[in-house]
Amino acid sequence: HIFHLRSKVRGHRSLETTIAFSGAGTPEESGAILRSLPGGDWAAYVIGCAVILHRELGLPITGADIDIVSTVPIGKGVSSSAALEVATMLALMKAHGVAPDRIKLPLWAQQVENRVAGAACGLMDQLSVTLGSKRNLLPLVCQPHTVHVPVGIPAGVLFAGIDSGVRHAVGGASYGDVRTAAFMGYSVIAAAHGLGPADIAAAKESGEWSALPYGGYLANIPLSLFELSYASLLPTRMKGSDFLARYGGTIDRATAVDAQKFYDLSACTRHPVHEQFRVSSFERLLKAYPRSRDRIDILCAMGELMMQSHASYAAVGLGNDRTDEIVARVRAAGPAMGVYGARISGGGSGGTVVVLAEGRVGKETVRRIHREMEVGEGKRLSLFLGSGRGALA
Repeated sequence: HIFHLRSKVRGHRSLETTIAFSGAGTPEESGAILRSLPGGDWAAYVIGCAVILHRELGLPITGADIDIVSTVPIGKGVSSSAALEVATMLALMKAHGVAPDRIKLPLWAQQVENRVAGAACGLMDQLSVTLGSKRNLLPLVCQPHTVHVPVGIPAGVLFAGIDSGVRHAVGGASYGDVRTAAFMGYSVIAAAHGLGPADIAAAKESGEWSALPYGGYLANIPLSLFELSYASLLPTRMKGSDFLARYGGTIDRATAVDAQKFYDLSACTRHPVHEQFRVSSFERLLKAYPRSRDRIDILCAMGELMMQSHASYAAVGLGNDRTDEIVARVRAAGPAMGVYGARISGGGSGGTVVVLAEGRVGKETVRRIHREMEVGEGKRLSLFLGSGRGALA
């Protein structure tokens, strides 16, 4: 089957490739074949949609002539790959007369990324691209895919994005290593509850986690309990071979422990536990903001949570000098200039920094920091102000 792909993304050179693809084998086998071909590294995100829809809905793989036009910049940590997957799936489903499902669509798009493109991403990007709504934050509990009622962004409050100029790649080795280390940490915690390698292997094979401690999710561990009972169990440096010999493996299907690598289980396991506390606290503060008389204090607290999150990204190895510089500029400007906090977006390692700002003064401060970064980098950088709606919002 012949796939002819043409891609035109604002700010990037046009790409064009023609790929002959049989569609045989598992999604993983299809991905390995596609990524080995010229242009196949990006084509896998598109043709992978046909592979997954064939597997899930029985839609035929017949080849296609596909034009991709986008204003979502690539490699900025703003879900460009998820946008591409969701858009392609919607087009293919429409061509075959199939109505999209609000939850299955992002789940299948994630399969494209995990199983065909080979990137060990979570589900947040695909759900947001599909269900996000303008001037709302979308609360998600990815266990595996619970979507809560959107939380409105109060009038005068702005979430902006400043491009660091450093390309972000969710498929990069560092992102995968951090995810792997976090799941390794969960295996250590599960062992403290009496689970052995056979239990972990069975949970991975079945995908059924409900009987596991904390339902198989680090985010379900209360922060205080984690620090009291589990933090001391987690090494800062552990070789993959030593882990495999002692614990057998992890419950994660999207990653594999490399026997020759060393992993920081302590920092990588701590991050999702603390991040869950930060996110839930942030949501409560945002909801309280419109009714509060102490709005500046609330914004300062929200900003500090963002700064803590950014520091945690650095601690696990997903930081970057340029994103650190943007955060430092926001911190230096501070509440007096209408900006309260900032943190790296998405999977880290470059990309975009999200800034919490308020009012006209805050928006102008964001624009000023963006201009200063452009001068320092000597090139045009993206600036994101406000939000849009998801594909099925």
